[in-house]
Amino acid sequence: MPLPASFEGKLRLPAVAAPMFLVSNPALVIESCRSGVVGSFPALNCRTSEGFEQWIEEIKAALAGGDIATPWGVNLIVHRSNPRVEADLALCEKHEVPLVITSLGAVPDLVQRVHAYGGVVFHDVINMRHARKAAAAGVDGLIAVCAGAGGHAGTLNPLAITQEIRSFFEGTLLLSGCISTGGHIAAALAMGADLAYLGTRFINTAESAAPAEYKTMIEDAVAADIVYTDAISGVSANFLRQSLEDNDIDVELLQKAGGDKPDLKAIDSEVKAWKTIWSAGQGVGGIDDVPTVAELCDRLEAEYRAAANNVAAALGSG
Repeated sequence: MPLPASFEGKLRLPAVAAPMFLVSNPALVIESCRSGVVGSFPALNCRTSEGFEQWIEEIKAALAGGDIATPWGVNLIVHRSNPRVEADLALCEKHEVPLVITSLGAVPDLVQRVHAYGGVVFHDVINMRHARKAAAAGVDGLIAVCAGAGGHAGTLNPLAITQEIRSFFEGTLLLSGCISTGGHIAAALAMGADLAYLGTRFINTAESAAPAEYKTMIEDAVAADIVYTDAISGVSANFLRQSLEDNDIDVELLQKAGGDKPDLKAIDSEVKAWKTIWSAGQGVGGIDDVPTVAELCDRLEAEYRAAANNVAAALGSG
């Protein structure tokens, strides 16, 4: 399966450090790229487009002039509720951001504008309807956000979604959901993906902007502590149970079929909500430390190669 030409030969690992709301920052992007993994961040992590441009310039300056060729990217929310999308897209054009990751809307005009300066567009999807629309819009890659992924996740099994997407899409396929080890990265490729998309594992790194309490909560959590709900922002996402309870939300009531949901109207914006109600994926049970990005990527590479060698040995003995 294909990688974009701009990615060929430039990755130490077939992996992307996903753009995470209020967590990804220039330090995380820069260190990911220095470690041979695609770094990315959401444009809306900056309060203004002016601040967004400053982050772009900081990342470009840090990665310029050396031997670091790893691509990096920006996540744009392509939806009418985002008043900054046009201004932020124009900045991506101005600075020729290598990768644009779009969410909540696949727009052919945006794809064409990014392609015009030589950039690549990946789009995240949670179901086949979204996947087909994005493919028709001409995106270079589809990010299959599967059951158990942190943030706004889908409910499909990764085996099912990769098989169905591959039946009609020949571009780059990324797999997201509970990927936190090098073995998981190898498994994603074995299922037909080209790149693994890691989020929660990179929350627990020294460089991420997540508060220390957030990282500790991830270390202490297991898969059963992840709650899937649309009550926080109107779109279904996975959150840490403890953070919900710390905000006086009755999780049992929240999950009760047909029951009344807690009154969250006091939370006047998604930004405010996500500052204290923390998202994570079901892979938290395997995360028990906070390494630097460099240390994490060293570990991921060792695990990835060990998994590949194990598969090769099993095939050779068959």
